[in-house]
Amino acid sequence: MPELGRAALVVAFGLVVYAAIAGGYAAFRGRRRLHESATNALFAALAAVGVAALVLLAALVRHDFSLVYVADHTSRELPLRYAISAFWGGQEGSLLLWLLVLLGLGSAAVALNRKLTSDVLPWTVPILAAIASFFALLLVFVASPFATATAPADGVGLNPSLQNPYMMAHPPLLYLGYVGLTVPFAFAMAALASERTDERWIVATRRWTLASWTFLGFAILLGAKWAYEEVGWGGWYAWDPVENAALMPWLVATAFLHSVMVQEKKNMLRVWNVVLVSGAFALSLFGTFLTRSGVISSIHSFTQSSIGAWFLGFIAIVVAASIALILVRLPVLRSPTRLESLVSREAAFLYNNLFLVALALTVLWGVVYPLVSEAVRGFAVTVGAPYYDFFAIAFGLPLVLLMGVGPLIAWRRASLRALGTSLLWPAAVALLTGSLLLLAGAGSSPAGLVGYTFAAFVLSAIVLEFTRGTRARRSLGDESWVSAFTGLVGRNRRRYGGYVVHAAIVLLLVGAVGIGGFSTTREAKLASGETMTIEGYALTYTGSSQTRGPNAVEQRARVNVVRDGEDLGSVSAGKNRYLAEQQTSNEVAIRTDWLRAQDLFVIVDRFYADGSVGFKVLVNPLVNLIWLAGLVFVLGSLITMWPDAREQRRLARHAAYAPA
Repeated sequence: MPELGRAALVVAFGLVVYAAIAGGYAAFRGRRRLHESATNALFAALAAVGVAALVLLAALVRHDFSLVYVADHTSRELPLRYAISAFWGGQEGSLLLWLLVLLGLGSAAVALNRKLTSDVLPWTVPILAAIASFFALLLVFVASPFATATAPADGVGLNPSLQNPYMMAHPPLLYLGYVGLTVPFAFAMAALASERTDERWIVATRRWTLASWTFLGFAILLGAKWAYEEVGWGGWYAWDPVENAALMPWLVATAFLHSVMVQEKKNMLRVWNVVLVSGAFALSLFGTFLTRSGVISSIHSFTQSSIGAWFLGFIAIVVAASIALILVRLPVLRSPTRLESLVSREAAFLYNNLFLVALALTVLWGVVYPLVSEAVRGFAVTVGAPYYDFFAIAFGLPLVLLMGVGPLIAWRRASLRALGTSLLWPAAVALLTGSLLLLAGAGSSPAGLVGYTFAAFVLSAIVLEFTRGTRARRSLGDESWVSAFTGLVGRNRRRYGGYVVHAAIVLLLVGAVGIGGFSTTREAKLASGETMTIEGYALTYTGSSQTRGPNAVEQRARVNVVRDGEDLGSVSAGKNRYLAEQQTSNEVAIRTDWLRAQDLFVIVDRFYADGSVGFKVLVNPLVNLIWLAGLVFVLGSLITMWPDAREQRRLARHAAYAPA
């Protein structure tokens, strides 16, 4: 079986190299039959990598410890679901998943835009194949998942932090986001190479970009949920370098999704858009480099390895080639259309872009600075949360404000009087909300108070937009408010789906400010029968137990919870000691009070020999709005991506313009 996996990867490597070289020559010389051959080679490479993936998956399920990868990441006691997730739990397997997703998405994008990729953008196939060639090269020559050795009696096991249901979904979703950004990048570079600088490549890849952006955003929140429940520290986002590595391409992709609307409507920002799509793809590669090179210390990263230099070199090639191609095509990329007014929707999109990119760059510098410091000065300088928090507030609050202002401004030019009239009701709601919060004693966190005020402004602006649109639909003859509302969203899915996404960002903001600014913590060492109190809760330690789980010894401390005289039952927190892995993990207890919108979060710091237990207890307000924001985010994204007959007709018109 290992021989079959290795052979499949070698075949895939040969096929993608052929697709890159033959496809590039076909695009340069205009050879249609050779282009079709290269396209078929790309499809065949997907099948070959699929075979390799099935071989590795079968080896993981069968505990074939003759494969070094299986022995290093599974054990006989590891539950089946985690044996499957070990596919992406290690470096070699995650690279194989990268290549599989890349070829799957790339092949689908080419197949669904076959006329466009052959007649108008013939460089798409060789660019996709060239990127795939790099990952295939790593898997064949540098980090093979099919390396063999004498089989041990048992495997090393899987990192305990990865033995969590969220880790079964988070990495694949993250890869769908990371790798999905390859599609718009390949189409954009193909458009430049083919000298087709209009928006056809944008229209063809808009849903691919939206899908990748959605996967990446949801994966970030899913990872935050994992960190909240599994790491055992009581927070949800720690500005960890690998967390930031996923955030940066998402921010740049967000800017791209906004600015492409300006290009489609006003034929502006064409240079800016190819810069953004190139930057998003380069940052996705950089995130992969951070995770796999071992150059940073993170709970998410793999150990030191030899592929870091390969990734760094590939990123340098991608960035250099993108810049060179943009500069060569700069004369034809420049748009004759200019910004007419600083008070217009185009200008609002531009301001939004600048803040998003500025935030991404400050996060990038925070990640890179310790590496630069170590290389230049000989020691790493840690960039802590205060640095990121400052810039998140400095750039994030204006972004939130723009989410409310932007939809209310007219295209081309808006009068200040008309804008003031549009902003009247949202501004009044925001000021009322801020005043009430100030009276309620929420002024201890000025940034939080401003954030909540801006959140109220955005939500009221969104409600106002939905109300106006629905009322207009009713005036056109819809019989009920429901049919008018559904008709409004159905005929303007991109616009109103975007408003739902904005509402999700507001929910995220409210939840983040709540847990970040108003969380309460207390620590205590309790003997059996003793009680500690926090924020109206009384927690009584009633004893501990130890049981044998599937692959770990589970030690738990039972705590009875009472609030305001009401018995809320008991919760159990403790630690798991994993036998094969020889590691210990925290297992927290979380009790959610939906009525009060808060979590009671119980951590066991230590079990003492005398039977007492060291507890750390937090009360986290509004944190569940963060998880709710994830669901609303997906809903808004699905509305935006839902097929629209008018847009399909527009796409058909664009395809009809392509020369035969």
